[in-house]
Amino acid sequence: MIENATKTPLSEYGEFGLIDLLTKNIQLKNPSTILGVGDDAAIIQAGDRQQLVSKDLLIEGVHFDIRYYPLKHLGYKAIAVNLSDIAAMNAKPEQILVGIAASSRYTVEALEEIYAGMYLCCEHYGVDLVGGDTTSSLSGLCISITVLGYAKAEKIVRRSTAQTNDLICVSGDLGGAYMGLMVLEREKEVFLKDPKAQPDLEGFDYILQRQLKPSPRFDIVDLLEENNILPTAMIDISDGLASEILHICKQSHKGCTLYEDKIPIDIQTNDTAMDFSLIPTTIALNGGEDYELLFTVKQSDYEKIKTIKDISVIGHMNDEKEGCYLITNDKKSIPLKAQGWDAYIKRP
Repeated sequence: MIENATKTPLSEYGEFGLIDLLTKNIQLKNPSTILGVGDDAAIIQAGDRQQLVSKDLLIEGVHFDIRYYPLKHLGYKAIAVNLSDIAAMNAKPEQILVGIAASSRYTVEALEEIYAGMYLCCEHYGVDLVGGDTTSSLSGLCISITVLGYAKAEKIVRRSTAQTNDLICVSGDLGGAYMGLMVLEREKEVFLKDPKAQPDLEGFDYILQRQLKPSPRFDIVDLLEENNILPTAMIDISDGLASEILHICKQSHKGCTLYEDKIPIDIQTNDTAMDFSLIPTTIALNGGEDYELLFTVKQSDYEKIKTIKDISVIGHMNDEKEGCYLITNDKKSIPLKAQGWDAYIKRP
């Protein structure tokens, strides 16, 4: 065996740099493969519809901490975050497959609790669990979910099709999931110092739900269709607003301008961030795990989009050469940088 002369740490590339490196030489061979790597889901021709396929991994110690994550919530979230990838393509999910690896410290009852959460999420969104695999793990818990969704070809929305002067829109509010995580992490540290201490979670219901039980925004997909609005590009917010808009810009070869005063932040998120001496806008830009939809629409759709509850217009797309900027509340223009979740650098 010839050992590699160079040994580059994964952290040098980061999650997205590593994906680019490992997939740059992929060549699609089958005519049924419409789109491969590079969006929230792959696209495969399936009769008169197109099939969306997406996969995610949740790893103990990387994506969740079992010390404060209820098992039923974990099962629910494992499904919900994968369904969100299908919403981000303007489609609807129909089937999932579940792979799970658990170490010997997990009991049968624990796995039943995880699956109970999965079944609850599947029931809520009308999705069938159609197969998967189970195996043992030498360290902790690993959950792998594959989701299959469907839509007519003309309804599917990609990241790569935003146009100059399109309006940038976002559903819901941002930063809540990250602040929920910060509260849980704080209470964990208190527990580690004093196992008899009771967690102080009163008054944090909203942000804790944002972290523990996210909701893929199929209601927004429905509202856009009801109002005859087809986004020009779309993505879900798993890694933070800044990271996701930069994905759209990169794939669409465009620049963007966001306005700080337009970014929606819930009052509980804002107040909790201030209590942690964090800047709420920074949390909204970089926190991640909100699973809201970030999308662009034509300017001609503004009159329709402004009447839809729970959607905010937060900026517009520019020519690529103009770059990507945030206009702050004091009218300063600062470059947008992706500082959100990176599985190879950060840990919860």
